[in-house]
Amino acid sequence: HHTEVGGPGQLEIEVEFGGLCEMADKTMLTKYLVKNLAFQEGKTATFMPKPINGEAGSGLHVHMHLFKNGEPIFYDKNGYSELSPLALYYIGGLLKHAPALLAFTSPSTNSYKRLVPGYEAPVNICFATANRSAIIRIPAYAKLPHQKRFEFRSGDATANPYLAYSAMLMAGLDGIMNKIDPIAAGYGPYDVNLYHLSQEEQAKIKSLPCSLDEALDALEKDYTFLLPGDVFPPALIDTWIKNKRREASKVNRIPHPMEFELYYDL
Repeated sequence: HHTEVGGPGQLEIEVEFGGLCEMADKTMLTKYLVKNLAFQEGKTATFMPKPINGEAGSGLHVHMHLFKNGEPIFYDKNGYSELSPLALYYIGGLLKHAPALLAFTSPSTNSYKRLVPGYEAPVNICFATANRSAIIRIPAYAKLPHQKRFEFRSGDATANPYLAYSAMLMAGLDGIMNKIDPIAAGYGPYDVNLYHLSQEEQAKIKSLPCSLDEALDALEKDYTFLLPGDVFPPALIDTWIKNKRREASKVNRIPHPMEFELYYDL
């Protein structure tokens, strides 16, 4: 673990690579251990995406790479950032379905207080190398064939990792099956800081949903990529949307402390 660029008391924890279910287990175990160790010291630990106003929030960055018969299939020394066409198609699927994915990867109202410009959190649907302002970042330091990978940066630890990781995999596989080229689709690569672009240039890049309700709207319109193999039964998706809408509605109905500051004396 290390402090990265976070605010007071914030640490980044890195976990060794593994298969999808193994990593979901490790995610749950990490949260369990951190919370219980903090409790033993008379403290609390939170994985809230945005617990402190004016400071960088806490995300759940997911690195992905695929192997076939022990060989990396995301590597191509002649491709952009040494990525294979298959890897780019996978990225294309993630980017195409990103708004819907957020219903699983950023499934809390607090998630969208983190996903704002200026706090190390991506808000634009694009990809690039070594660019923290892109939703998909290709690490420049991962140079060897078996290291070649990319990370999906918009998620956070309010997610159910089993659902979130499965949804990401299904989006990537849909990109491969349908050969979704992210370059041809206009998703990049943007190897510049997106926040330094002109407003006109930024307007050309699609943005992530700004609220949980917007992400749920996107999932209602774009969910068929989750259905193959009965990985996500329609009833599960429907139940998830209904439960999360109730959650968002409850938060929206409760008076917020900032409202007292803004409106109490009007």
